[in-house]
Amino acid sequence: MAKPSSIADRIETFLAALAAHASPATVAAYQHDLAALCTFTNRRDVTDPAALDTALLRAFLGAERSRGLAPRSLARRRAALSRFADYLVKQGVLVDNPVGLLRTPKQPSHLPRPVDVDALARFLDTPHDGSPLGTRDQAILELFYSSGLRLAELAALDLGDLQSSRVRVIGKGGKPRQVPVGRRAQQALIDWLGCRSALAPAGELALFVGQRGARLGHRAIQKRLAQLSLARGLPEHLHPHRLRHSFASHLLESSQDLRAVQELLGHANLSTTQIYTRLDWQHLATSYDAAHPRAKRSPGSKP
Repeated sequence: MAKPSSIADRIETFLAALAAHASPATVAAYQHDLAALCTFTNRRDVTDPAALDTALLRAFLGAERSRGLAPRSLARRRAALSRFADYLVKQGVLVDNPVGLLRTPKQPSHLPRPVDVDALARFLDTPHDGSPLGTRDQAILELFYSSGLRLAELAALDLGDLQSSRVRVIGKGGKPRQVPVGRRAQQALIDWLGCRSALAPAGELALFVGQRGARLGHRAIQKRLAQLSLARGLPEHLHPHRLRHSFASHLLESSQDLRAVQELLGHANLSTTQIYTRLDWQHLATSYDAAHPRAKRSPGSKP
């Protein structure tokens, strides 16, 4: 007689199914959150996944909050529980999703403050040393600010994703989108592609590579931005999401076109997508060219 599946077994099969269509980072995040659930249920000698009711899961989230988990982390725990519970419902283990009645503390709104547009222009216009690494870093900076990309989106770019004045990215949930690339970023990318072979081996598809020729990782990109902000005299910490937020803020200030900005950012939140109108490429490109502070500025002009 087959042994009934435990909570741990069901989590393992759930993660395997998730890996078929989700990114490794997403799978790792769910694995981390559900491992905490396993630890909690093991302490209570609960192994049957059918026992995962609202009361038990509320106790789990309460215990996580008591040990100091931040509201953002609690919200992520709840999201993982809900996705796992949906899976158990489809497998016939649960009748319905018990997470629907659970609430987590409201997350504080703390979007990063955008960098001043003139300070950021001076930072981006600071000459680099002309080396392949310096040329690569300039292309990364310009592309981040030009197109409002997420860190994961930029790191995942391949050579084939570039199409002259636009770039194709895969956003959250595996949703592809195309975003414009301003002239400054286009030139920076041309410069980088001209010397990329000094670092990248033949056959390497990644757009941005490190000193050893492999795809540049998330941590390496974050570290380079922090180092460049110090080296170029930017009097504040710089990270990828802050460049993305600066992109959105500066473009919105100039265009007043919230829908275009939201489309360019690739927002796909269920709570907000209903108010979005899908805009065609020409409208996006027109809004971008007319409003972005570096879209049409010639390389020799002053900020």
